[in-house]
Amino acid sequence: MKILVINAGSSSLKYQLINMETELTIGKGVVERIGSKGSNLKQINLETGKQIEINRNAKNHNDAFTMLIEAMTDKNAGIIDDLSEIYGIGHRIVHSGGDFDSSVYVTEDVLDKCKKNISFAELHMPAHISCIESCLSLMPDKPNVLVFDTVFHATMPDYAYMYAIKYEDYEKYKIRKYGFHGTSHKFVTNEALKYLGNPQKSKIITCHLGNGSSIAAVKDGKCIDTSMGFTPLEGLVMGTRSGDIDPSVVAFLSEQNDWSAARGVEYLNKECGFYGLTGHSDLRDVASLYNAGDKKAILAANIFAYRIKKYIASYYVALGGLDAIVLTGGIGENSCFAKKLIFDGLECLGIKIDNCKNVKRYNSDIYEIQLDDSKVKILVIKTNEELLIARDTKAIVSDLNK
Repeated sequence: MKILVINAGSSSLKYQLINMETELTIGKGVVERIGSKGSNLKQINLETGKQIEINRNAKNHNDAFTMLIEAMTDKNAGIIDDLSEIYGIGHRIVHSGGDFDSSVYVTEDVLDKCKKNISFAELHMPAHISCIESCLSLMPDKPNVLVFDTVFHATMPDYAYMYAIKYEDYEKYKIRKYGFHGTSHKFVTNEALKYLGNPQKSKIITCHLGNGSSIAAVKDGKCIDTSMGFTPLEGLVMGTRSGDIDPSVVAFLSEQNDWSAARGVEYLNKECGFYGLTGHSDLRDVASLYNAGDKKAILAANIFAYRIKKYIASYYVALGGLDAIVLTGGIGENSCFAKKLIFDGLECLGIKIDNCKNVKRYNSDIYEIQLDDSKVKILVIKTNEELLIARDTKAIVSDLNK
């Protein structure tokens, strides 16, 4: 059973074909520069090592999907012999708009709701919808499933997701905390629970740390709070995002610079975070400068770690205790520098990192880095959002075929 996983961006289309009997990726590829000159596709068959590249302009996602089909079924370097091998197609969708609380099979009504929710993620949603429509047109016999970034956080109680704004504005515009990185948080939560022996009761904090970062409080496998909000801007300090900030700053900067409100939000999303403080958006560069004694890099790293400590402490209280903290994402999985900064000072909560385990290299997708007397486990888990999407797709399509 093979599932095709699609992640469509505004000018790109990433894909993986996963064998669900082994849960291993057979092949993967990406189409870049969609809608502009120089579009190209690159694909690798992970079983044979054979690669294929197609250089052809793709005016839209329909053209890109046509290239994808051509590459996947290429007689020499493809990853399947025929499209009939594909059991279903799973799409990563950024925003549910609060209309869905689980992954869903694509129907006309579902697609209409997605179109209605374009305003929640204007950069991503049109691309998602275009790619879904391309799949329905070019592979009409294949069931499509939507897996939303926001759905894992749909279990938050109202007092956690509501903002203290006029209630009629919440009802009219659906302004509330939605949370993001849900596929990653859900995947590592499931893996952590399996690792811990599938306890009936559990209190876990999951930390997806990368260029974009978010934290979730997960009780008995369900999210009760998360750091990102109405958009991915709220919460932690990130590569180019400011994270939590007084909203009046937007008005102040807009007035001082004669900006529109949209320009002010763009500034907070694209020109702040590590980049705004140091001129570098990658924590690896910040770490190098930090170790060289650069004052701005030291400040940026300390702000980053301090913000995470505050969220961990607040979620410790919200959960009423803590069994484990999960680290994932590019920073969470790989940056020993970040992990040491984050956990130094959390000993008062019984959270103690083992610095020797932290710097050790592991040949495993899940391992522990806490001291033996730590009251809380610190788990590093390699995330796999594509596999989560494939699992949801398989389950839904299998139900359809019963």
